Amino acid sequence: MLKNAFVSIILEEENKENRGSAEFQVVNFTNKIRKLTSHFELHKKDYLSQRGLRKILGKRQRLLAYLSKKNRIRYKGSTAAGLFVKKK
Repeated sequence: MLKNAFVSIILEEENKENRGSAEFQVVNFTNKIRKLTSHFELHKKDYLSQRGLRKILGKRQRLLAYLSKKNRIRYKGSTAAGLFVKKK
């Protein structure tokens, strides 16, 4: 988690002017998803937050599809850096 926080801080510094970029939004959604999944370990029956998580997952999936269609090079570079990939 520390590595991901460090990466997001670096991305925030680089994208001060460009917070609307697809990469920044995907990283932001990924951080929200990680926070919500840790929330669900304690609160298993929080169904409203589960709905919000599903909405965020859909938004992230659509952004990744858009990014892969419009700019394949930036998409490949971002996935190679491990910004959008699930950790197992």
